[in-house]
Amino acid sequence: MRICLYGSGSRKIDEIYTDNAYRLGCRIAELNHTLVFGGGDTGMMGACAKGVHENGGKTLGIAPEWIGNFEPLCETCSEFIYVDSMDERKNEFVNNSDAFIISPGGIGTLDEFFEIITLKKLKQHDKKIIVFNIAHFFDKMIEMIDEMGEKGFLYKQEELFKVCNSIDEIFEYL
Repeated sequence: MRICLYGSGSRKIDEIYTDNAYRLGCRIAELNHTLVFGGGDTGMMGACAKGVHENGGKTLGIAPEWIGNFEPLCETCSEFIYVDSMDERKNEFVNNSDAFIISPGGIGTLDEFFEIITLKKLKQHDKKIIVFNIAHFFDKMIEMIDEMGEKGFLYKQEELFKVCNSIDEIFEYL
């Protein structure tokens, strides 16, 4: 299975997040899955890719070359796809992934998350989407989404994503 990870590339985040990302990468490799990610060498992306790489797994990085001006790109990827834009990058994530894990991140991660659930809602894919809620990072966002549904702004016809609080829970769902 090709598992896409959305998450921060920041070097400033607490180790509780990057340690979990690293362990997630280890498990991805142990189960012979492939990590698909934004190609960053730092933060959640870098930690997960390092876990995959150090355990003999495969990684596919996808990024525009110019993103290297903002964050270092991972040099140990099994394969790398260079694209021209962030929109093209997100399209390649969808085309090259069987499931999606959203890990803690910032605006870019939220953009990717909301696009992938919107595409699922619009029946453009039927892939599993998991919110990896490390240390309750996404609690307020989930509360907001629930409130939007309660007030009629969202249709709750089917489960668009699953919230998981542990790596074991993620792979039980997958």
